[in-house]
Parts: sequence; structure tokens; C-alpha cells
Amino acid sequence: MTPVTTANAPVLHPDLTPPQRDCLDTLPLTGNHVVSGPPGSGKSLLAAHRAVHLALTGRPTLLLSRSNLLRQLLRDTLQGLTVPGAPVEAVTVHGWIQRRFGHDAPRTEDGWFDWTALTHRAAASLGEDDAATPHLVVDEGQDLPPGFYRLVRLAAASVTVFADECQRLTETNSTLTEITDALGRSTSRVEIAGNHRNTREIASLAEHFRTGGPRPDMPVRSGSLPVVRHYSGNQDLADDIATMAARQPRHRIGVIVSSLQTAADLMRRLERAGLAQEPQLYSSAASAGRYRDLDLVRPGVVLVHRASAKGLDFDTVVIADAESDSVTDPTSATLRMAYYVMITRARERLVLGWQGSRLPRHLEGLHGWVHVR
Repeated sequence: MTPVTTANAPVLHPDLTPPQRDCLDTLPLTGNHVVSGPPGSGKSLLAAHRAVHLALTGRPTLLLSRSNLLRQLLRDTLQGLTVPGAPVEAVTVHGWIQRRFGHDAPRTEDGWFDWTALTHRAAASLGEDDAATPHLVVDEGQDLPPGFYRLVRLAAASVTVFADECQRLTETNSTLTEITDALGRSTSRVEIAGNHRNTREIASLAEHFRTGGPRPDMPVRSGSLPVVRHYSGNQDLADDIATMAARQPRHRIGVIVSSLQTAADLMRRLERAGLAQEPQLYSSAASAGRYRDLDLVRPGVVLVHRASAKGLDFDTVVIADAESDSVTDPTSATLRMAYYVMITRARERLVLGWQGSRLPRHLEGLHGWVHVR
């Protein structure tokens, strides 16, 4: 196979939107690049396409994510894109670090990797086995610290990062400027616009929670208003989810929770509800099996913690336990960012559910954006 060059990089999949194709076409096959865009602009899809383009150069190419659940989604996306003879592998950052530096890779007291020590190791091995040095494409790159980017600047042939700093949910994260600075002065910046996921009503509600950055373009597609709904308890909530699944048997319904205990309780109730499709639950604590490896393409209900929701999308999203945020300052940037991310996971329908005797403060003042039930 003849490696592609910057000049002959193909447009492998013409079904992308013109702005998405333009984004790919403007990225050289060498150097470091940061691509930013709002939710629904297609960053994860573009990350997969970018990785396929880079793999055609003949160099090993990895598509990295912090979240294992997002890794599964990217893996499934790559299955429909990769070209024979030019494989791309979707790997978590943890998996790549352990593969590159060993399972005893140094860590800091908080359990995260010691990026400074790893950077020194990478610097010491520069030039060794250069043909095996990979291209790295990073999705949801805002959830990784600047130290990671200082490391990959030395440990990769090129780095392309897809990120949105309005969706930073982890304690160790980076702004777009921090990513660019860590990757080096020659790093290019590209912006992708558009929202191809949400309805106008869902995107408008998300705007209420957005914490910064330029106002994204509103989608043209319209739908029903999001719903704020009070539930008398978890059985009431589970019954409503089961009803949604029965009415829309082809929909993927994402139930986002702040507590895995809530998720486990809902899972038991939904399993007894006799759904047409077996419900799925993701737990980051599971090492393998049913609660680790999910089918995110098939219809049905998926229960997921909000920390693992980044990069995913569903036809219907139920934010199941908004009352868990009742004691949090409703103006908190962390809270607003969390709801911005969760809301923008929904394609068609959104329900913000709560239990208790008083509407959570952060759900007050949403008249005009939601129906209250």
C-alpha cells in the first residue's frame, strides 16, 4: 500500500456534512492540531475519520479517550470506517500508558499518572524505534491534564485533539489554550461549527447551562419541549422509563444518574418490567462482562453514571435524579457544565426527573424552555 501524503489525502466518506469534510481537509497529515466544536458538531465522528486518514500513512494510529464507555463507542464507529491494511485501534488513555510504559508506570498520590516522570522517560527514548511511534488522535481531550499533552508531544509522531472546554467534567482537565501550549507553539487550531444532534428546543435549554465560549449556532430541527417531571419514587421513575421504551421500541434511551446505587435499583426494577430489549447498565468498577461491555447501538435502555456520559448520545435522555444536586449552588460552574453535557446527549426527547418535596433550585426559572409535570 502506498502511504498517503498531505497532498493526496482522500475524502473517505463523502456522507459527512460540508463543514465536517472541510475540517478534515484542512488538517495536514503531520504536526499537532486542536479541533474544537460544540456538542453535536460531530467531533467524535471526525476523530474516527481523522484516525483512519492518519493510518493510511502506514504508521501505527491510536484513537484515545479517557472514558472506557466512549472507547467502546469509538471502536464501533471505527469498524465501519477502517480501510484494509490500515488498522486503527480505540484505546483508553490508561490502556495506552500501560502499554507504552508498563503496568508499573509511575503514579502520583491521587492515583493518576506521574506525567513529569513519564515525560522524562519519553525524552530518554527519543529516536528509538521511530517507525513504531504512533499517530495519536484524542477525543474529548478537555478531560485530560496539560501534563498528558506535554508527554504525548514527545511520545507521538503527531497528536490531533478534539475537545470542547465547555464540557470539562473531570478534576484533571485542560482548556483549549492549555492543550495548545502543551503541544507546542506550532500547534494549529481549527473550529467546527453546527449541531447535528439536538433539536432546537433541547439546544436552547442547554444554552441556559453553558458556562462560556461563543454562542453556538442553534439547530434548525425542531421537536418537543424538554420535560421537568416529579417522580414519587424509583418505582414511578422505572415505570415511566418502561412506558417510554414501549412507546418507542426503536429508540435508544439513556438514563443518566449521579449515583450507581440509584442505577442498580433502577436496573432491578426495569429487569422485572419485561422490556422488549434487556436493559443495560455500565459500571466503571466492572473489569469485564455484562456491566463493562455494552452494545450502544441497539435500541433499549442504558443506565450510565453522569461521569461516563461524555461523548455519548441517545434518542431520549432521562436525567434521573436531579434532586441529588439540590444542595449545590445553582450558579456553580461545575453544576452548570454537568447539565450542559447531560442535556446535549439527547437527540429527540429530554426528561429532567426529580424526587422530593421541593423542585431543585437549578431547575427553577426554566419556564418557556420546558414543560413542568
